[in-house]
Amino acid sequence: MSDELAVTGIECFAHHGVFDFEKREGQTFVVDLVLGLDTRAAAASDDLQDTVNYGSLTADVKAAVERDPVDLIETVAQRIADVCLLDSRVEWARVTLHKPDAPIDATYSDVALTITRTRGNADD
Repeated sequence: MSDELAVTGIECFAHHGVFDFEKREGQTFVVDLVLGLDTRAAAASDDLQDTVNYGSLTADVKAAVERDPVDLIETVAQRIADVCLLDSRVEWARVTLHKPDAPIDATYSDVALTITRTRGNADD
């Protein structure tokens, strides 16, 4: 059984999308993370070195979203999961990538993709 650390609502501005205007103009993406990890060592030591530093993780995730434009949110979500799993204490990562301004000709509130990756299937 692992504990869960959540960081939600990470706003990023990036140039992903299949349409030229999306890559040219860019748009807001929002990331929600839930990470599975064992926090007992950190609780016992009260030392940041014994847990995932969610401040630096958030900066790394934001940088990963904002670099190298791609067509699909699936690609970006996988990129984010890979960043989360770089820390060996993270057993699994659930990533939700929101694209609230997706170019859809309908009234809607959000487009979101959620993926879950574990240390064993990060590259699957």
